[in-house]
Amino acid sequence: MVTKTHTKCILSPSPLFFLLTGFLVFFTGESRPPFACDPSNRATKDLPFCRVNLPIKYRVKDLLGRLTLQEKVRLLVNNAAAVPRLGIQGYEWWSEALHGVSDVGPGTKFLPTFLGATQFPQVITTASTFNDTLWEEIGQAVSNEARAMYNGGKAGLTYWSPNVNIFRDPRWGRGQETPGEDPTLAARYAVRYVRGLQGNAGDRLKVAACCKHYTAYDLDNWNGVDRFHFNAKVSKQDLEDTYNVPFKACVLEGKVASVMCSYNQVNGKPTCADPNLLKNTIRGAWRLNGYIVSDCDSVGVMYTSQHYTATPEDAAAQSIKAGLDLDCGPHLAVYTEGAIKQGKLREVDVDGALANTIAVQMRLGMFDGPRQPYGNLKISDVCLVSSNQLALEAARQGIVLLDNRGHGPPLSTVRHHTVAVIGPNSDVTVTMIGNYAGIACGYTTPLQGIARYVKTIHQAGCSDVSCRGNQLIGPAEGAAGQADATVLVMGLDQSIEAEARDRTNILLPGHQQELISRVAKSSRGPCVLVIMSGGPVDITFAKRDPRISAIIWAGYPGQSGGTAIADILFGTTNPGGKLPMTWYPQGYLANVPMTNMGMRADPAHNYPGRTYRFYKGPVVYPFGHGLSYTTFRHSIAQAPTTLSVPMLSVHLENNNATTLTNGVRVSHTKCSNLSTGLHIDVENTGTMDGTHTVMVFSIPPEGKWATHKQLVAFQKVHVEAGGLQRVTLDLHVCKHLSVVDPFGIRRVPMGEHTLHIGDLKHSLAIKPTIEEIKY
Repeated sequence: MVTKTHTKCILSPSPLFFLLTGFLVFFTGESRPPFACDPSNRATKDLPFCRVNLPIKYRVKDLLGRLTLQEKVRLLVNNAAAVPRLGIQGYEWWSEALHGVSDVGPGTKFLPTFLGATQFPQVITTASTFNDTLWEEIGQAVSNEARAMYNGGKAGLTYWSPNVNIFRDPRWGRGQETPGEDPTLAARYAVRYVRGLQGNAGDRLKVAACCKHYTAYDLDNWNGVDRFHFNAKVSKQDLEDTYNVPFKACVLEGKVASVMCSYNQVNGKPTCADPNLLKNTIRGAWRLNGYIVSDCDSVGVMYTSQHYTATPEDAAAQSIKAGLDLDCGPHLAVYTEGAIKQGKLREVDVDGALANTIAVQMRLGMFDGPRQPYGNLKISDVCLVSSNQLALEAARQGIVLLDNRGHGPPLSTVRHHTVAVIGPNSDVTVTMIGNYAGIACGYTTPLQGIARYVKTIHQAGCSDVSCRGNQLIGPAEGAAGQADATVLVMGLDQSIEAEARDRTNILLPGHQQELISRVAKSSRGPCVLVIMSGGPVDITFAKRDPRISAIIWAGYPGQSGGTAIADILFGTTNPGGKLPMTWYPQGYLANVPMTNMGMRADPAHNYPGRTYRFYKGPVVYPFGHGLSYTTFRHSIAQAPTTLSVPMLSVHLENNNATTLTNGVRVSHTKCSNLSTGLHIDVENTGTMDGTHTVMVFSIPPEGKWATHKQLVAFQKVHVEAGGLQRVTLDLHVCKHLSVVDPFGIRRVPMGEHTLHIGDLKHSLAIKPTIEEIKY
């Protein structure tokens, strides 16, 4: 993605914004003509594929029967060619909407018609809210704007978002795009965001979402290894209980319309040419109702970079036969016909791929002529005040208070009349929206946000986040010495962490540590450190510095980030965000090459394991950490102590003792009804209203199963000061209390499971019951 620069402006668009952009749409005539089935085209308007009253599968079959092979192959790529004789326009499949409509893909253009779209916080920050209702609301707002831009002729309807890969390694430059390191969290995010994007109109789609990058993709460019050449060696166990979990939820629960396969190989096979991963799993076991698309140029990479196939025609044939439907890139358009002529592929295989892509276009209404669903959405539905407010609320909820020593925030406008605002990220705009972003409706920088409360003194301290020199530290010290309080806004940006840019360390760049320490020492009043970043940073030095009153992680907080940061600093908002990933010390990296995909610790090889689920060493901040200006107390109001798992006697393995040792295969149980409720009372014992995330972790029985805890449920709740709220969480036994054995088989261990809710522990005994086969 090319970094863009835009001028700063107030966040809420003025009436002139709508008047100007509306003027452009109306007077330049830039509205979208029908993609297909234009009623003014007498040659096509009555053809069966244009009849909206027919089932989609019949319409698809009719259209495929009218296409020539040459026309078909030109529809296998992202910039699909027009078929003029059938009244079908060309279409660009590649658009992005990771956290707002983006112009990264060629399918979306903003200017001059659209001056911007709402740019929500980067996904890692939104995930920190642990608020699944919010995630769906953001998806709804983004898809409203996407449809409006489509109606205005400036965007597509197929959005290759979200990124639901697991944030396995803290150095990964794209970790910022993901919901974090936990499979349960990533899966829930995927489902709710996809539902928000795609709408709830049955089989019809508002826009078509895409869960990417399938699978085990979380290395871009590290230590001479890049994503185009990397062979991810992944165990069946890790694939089933970590890497594939969000994708499975995307398809089965989110009903996503697309899955994107990744650049890398998995166990020696390119993911986009692996029939077991595509045809057998996504299409077969999970029953995807949609299309499978390659990451851009992945099919070509199989031949040119990975040398997996002997000829380019082989790459085309193997990917289509494996289950790929669409190529982001030119390869299939160029080589598919040759593969058919050489007998490596059949035309019927191409028909199968096109049936999946065309069906999605029909579900979107693209073959409905001018009778477009959501046709009422227009330019005035972009950058709504309500959408901007939602972006602000997401930032407020996602910002995490990491440390607070009691003499820092909330700051007071009475005691702190002047605040020194210092740091290379203290007055940034595009940094706040991270990557895969578009043009924001407007920005409020941290400096501007704080200036709404008090008088400010501003010093950058460094010319940029690389902070290669210390010449500007002196003036920053002087500012801190004059002010009643100091706020340091430090961290990273896309020059440090990004797509194709993994980090070599997890320290602050350049002289940032020196700037922080010297300014903190010089500060006349409380000194607050704000870190802006996607990935974790080892700030142990700051955590140990008694002159730093508080530490806040803002992630990349979106277009409204400066307002949200200021609101938390001054107590207008009570922070409630929780870390969606572990913050490791720098020393952790010494024994963890990015190329090692193993999740579990391997003490024999001095391998410490990954994420809070399997790594038990020292951390800077743990997964799920986040403080508040108030205090909360949990109590269990109602919870079961025993649960029975019904299984058929035909599946009883040898004897009861073996079943208790190995656990019951999920496939051998009646899983659909195996759920229970957990009722937790949350009491706000402080003096300030606040939100709290109830997290439930489970540890399986001791013995054969490693005693690693895993997140099984969570819910965010708002509790007034002195108040109490009851939270009900659903626990599905086979989904939440199961484990995966080394062969990739999911099982429910029999015995005593331990549930952790904050400081509370609750025992839940699970036992098998035998049901005879009824004839």
